[in-house]
Amino acid sequence: MDGVSAQAEAFPPDFVWGAATSSYQIEGATTEDGRGESIWDRFCATPGKVRNAESGAVACDFYHRYRDDIGLMRALGLDAFRFSIAWPRILPDGRGRVNAPGLDFYDRLVDALLEAGIRPFPTLYHWDLPQALEDAGGWPARATAEAFVEYVDTVAARLGDRITDWTTHNEPFCSSWVGYGWGVHAPGRASVADALAAAHHLLLSHGWAVEVIRRHSPDAEVGIVLDLWPMQPASDDATDADAARIADGVHSRWFLDPLLRGEYPEDMLEHFSHVAPPVADGDLAVIAEPLEFVGVNNYSRGLVRADPAGGEPLEVRAPTGKLTDMGWEVYPDGLYEVIMRLHREYAVPKIYVTENGAAFADVVTHDGRVHDLERRAYLADYTSATGRTLADGAPVAGYFVWSLLDTFEWSFGYSKRFGLVYVDYATLARIPKDSFHWYRDLIARRPEPAASART
Repeated sequence: MDGVSAQAEAFPPDFVWGAATSSYQIEGATTEDGRGESIWDRFCATPGKVRNAESGAVACDFYHRYRDDIGLMRALGLDAFRFSIAWPRILPDGRGRVNAPGLDFYDRLVDALLEAGIRPFPTLYHWDLPQALEDAGGWPARATAEAFVEYVDTVAARLGDRITDWTTHNEPFCSSWVGYGWGVHAPGRASVADALAAAHHLLLSHGWAVEVIRRHSPDAEVGIVLDLWPMQPASDDATDADAARIADGVHSRWFLDPLLRGEYPEDMLEHFSHVAPPVADGDLAVIAEPLEFVGVNNYSRGLVRADPAGGEPLEVRAPTGKLTDMGWEVYPDGLYEVIMRLHREYAVPKIYVTENGAAFADVVTHDGRVHDLERRAYLADYTSATGRTLADGAPVAGYFVWSLLDTFEWSFGYSKRFGLVYVDYATLARIPKDSFHWYRDLIARRPEPAASART
């Protein structure tokens, strides 16, 4: 048995193999068919915010080329495709007027996926808030959570008869802290109070949305996607251990505990007591609405040390080991650790690896191909780690590579390539990389169902 076949044997026949993307990173067509402005359109147009002043205005032009890209998905043998729906395409002003062409696009996309035998796995929010809502206060305002429910109701009413897997939010940590706390992502605010308020309203909107989705899709499974990286101390020093605990509280427990235990962690409430989020009576019960699954986005780990100046914990680079083009350590044990944590500490009923992948400096060589050996090795190590969690009893139901295509990578512009498929941004030509063929072979060599299951 070769290595790929042996690795495939670690997964059950019904394991879901997929690939993931997001609307602003691939769709383009940002001013077409009635789409409104998003916070990322505005952020990209703000000097100094994005490398080379690049934007998602064209991106991969998936909006026009989705049928060809579904052909690539079929060639891969994907079971499922994770994409996000652009709120500004549906409600250009954030709430109120519905933009019919926007809904029509996702209607066509879902039907085309189903015709190809691929499960649509939509995410309702992957960071592209309508700018009109940001102008009115953004996620730090409770009204934005209320507006999200109107948007979800509109989408679920149109697509709920065909979609069986829904995700409310992608990485609320990034939406709140990276966008509102640190100012690195749109909308570019830098306020701890805003970050905490945004995080609470993102979680609140999730809970409200779950009920709306189930009303329109009563047989569907609903979940949320969290970016979970183990936060580990950089040394044996007790101060670094304390710093790692705080970092884990900000990055992971602040979201896991209210979602899965109905409470914010006490140590973090104390840590942020001077800027406590606005929690109303009943909010935590809404946030803790039971879920069918939790999605895990993992790429590496955080190595944390205490700030000698007494500030917030500092993430540092590992002294040895391989790094991706993002400067992230290749650490497949991190994926194993966070999955087992969800299983053992939070008793999550079903887990998907909803994003995992690596950016490397890919080039098209003289033979017209992209020989991304480093990505192949990365994916082999991380899928192997996923297989180990299954062997140890974790309820992992699927794995989605990030990403199907090279994409607009937020503040890095087009300088980082994560895709299984190389995109020539000048011509928009698609070139499957060697990792594409490796992943295709892994999927193709899945075990056959038992005879009794086939009859």
